[in-house]
Amino acid sequence: MLPFQPITAQNLRDLRAICGNCSMRELCLPVGLDAQEVETLDALINTRRRLERGEALYRTGDPFHALYAVRRGFLKTFVVHEDGREQVTGFQMTGEILGMDAISTDHHACDALALEDTEVCEVPFDALEHLSGTLPTLRRHFHKTLSREIVRDQGLMLLLGSMRAEERLAAFLLNLGQRFGDRGYSRVAFNLRMTREEIGSYLGMKLETVSRTLSRFQEEGLIVVQGKAIELLQVEKLKALTSCR
Repeated sequence: MLPFQPITAQNLRDLRAICGNCSMRELCLPVGLDAQEVETLDALINTRRRLERGEALYRTGDPFHALYAVRRGFLKTFVVHEDGREQVTGFQMTGEILGMDAISTDHHACDALALEDTEVCEVPFDALEHLSGTLPTLRRHFHKTLSREIVRDQGLMLLLGSMRAEERLAAFLLNLGQRFGDRGYSRVAFNLRMTREEIGSYLGMKLETVSRTLSRFQEEGLIVVQGKAIELLQVEKLKALTSCR
């Protein structure tokens, strides 16, 4: 990891307030912090990285030194099997954190790739860990973020282990809609940033099954699909699908 750089008054004066001016701050690490605490955190985030579509944020095996908060854009994380097959492990959007997979080993366990032009805030982990020791609110939120990742992994295991194809896809679309809604966008009308093949990889479904299930949903009046644009017409019926056994 990179050596910890102490926070100084000069740093606070020189660095522009990044978190304090960010519209996504309530979805990211600064949630619950007061103005002075946000200013202190701002001093850590001295790097923003811009990624073009298809560019990697990090690769499997890269040394770990920072977490990344998505300021805008959309990414996917994935692992590559020995036979070359790609397994998508998650899709990350504005306000979410990447890089926590590497905390235990100091090396990243997956690849992170931008699905569209993306900007992330780089948060040096050693400095964040030090600051968390002095800001209980930040420490609690960071622990909640780690817990949320565990719950998300458990949810994926449930999808892959006990749901039929239509249940998996319905749950996926509803989850995406909720996440867009949390960011102030429509919960029922949004564009898919990922391909149908990537959706299939994430949900453990073949490409043909994803396409066929989307077509079936449209025929039944549950959704409207136009290319990457999707509108959820019957949210309650989609929810009912996810509770069927």
